[in-house]
Amino acid sequence: MSPTAPPLEARMAELTGRHVPFVKATVVRARRPASARPGDTALVLADGRVEGFVGGACAEATVRVQALRTLRSGESLLLRISPEETADGTREPIVEEGAVSVANPCLSGGELEIFLEPLRPAPRVVVLGESPIARALLAFGAVLGYEITEASDVDGITPEDLAGTQALVVASHGRDEEPVLVSAARAGVPYIGLVASPRRGAAVLDGLALDDDQRARIHTPAGLWIGARTPGEIAVSILAEVIRTVRGLSVEAEVRVEAAPEIGSVTAVDPVCGMTVSVADSIPYSDEGDDERRWFCCAGCRAAYEKEPARYAKADAS
Repeated sequence: MSPTAPPLEARMAELTGRHVPFVKATVVRARRPASARPGDTALVLADGRVEGFVGGACAEATVRVQALRTLRSGESLLLRISPEETADGTREPIVEEGAVSVANPCLSGGELEIFLEPLRPAPRVVVLGESPIARALLAFGAVLGYEITEASDVDGITPEDLAGTQALVVASHGRDEEPVLVSAARAGVPYIGLVASPRRGAAVLDGLALDDDQRARIHTPAGLWIGARTPGEIAVSILAEVIRTVRGLSVEAEVRVEAAPEIGSVTAVDPVCGMTVSVADSIPYSDEGDDERRWFCCAGCRAAYEKEPARYAKADAS
């Protein structure tokens, strides 16, 4: 086992406990002179950071691009990296079912096969209250595979719960509502639902010590309008709204994604070596040469570019 495995195992446990999604990348095959060895492991976070070792900077850049794609899709992938052209005679990735082959011109010989496993924690939903609707939410949420936390009073909801919570539903019929709604809104919980009539819900919102944007994020009456009447039907309508929020399928979420693409969804071509790299804060970049920012697979390519930016600008134009 790689000597880096124990601290990475602890890091994985920490991320999972905090409900932070990440990709576990494990080298399953290496052909010399690749620097990585079978069993070497790294974690790729949603912001593009890589913790651990699965090869040098060039291999890491390819792993980052493909890992972030698996994090969005949720599907595991076998990544094959080689310095040679792909089988179709081009340097374009070859995508197969469950695998992708990538030509990495920077790779210093050798080949790597790396298994990418996205680990996206089950959404955590906190339910406050002991009403029939609350009990139905607890029952149906478990069927969805969600991590359901029951809180019978406001003291049962800890800051740790809110920090890792994707949804909070208050179904306590007027008991302990205001403090937890304020805390959840300020903590940035993605979905906050208050079970109340339209009139009572509006009155509760008006009395909260929140700004307009925070107040607007609280859904009341909670749930999509589907004509629900019974506690079970109302619970289904609330969970449908939770699903829409958690999965990012609301119109608002789609607009945000278009306006500010998710980290890793945007790529660029390294002008020095021709590699495809992710655009993220943790990736080397340079503003030298012209008005366009350039992104690089490693600091070495960036240094080469900054030494002769005009040379690579001509290469781009040709």
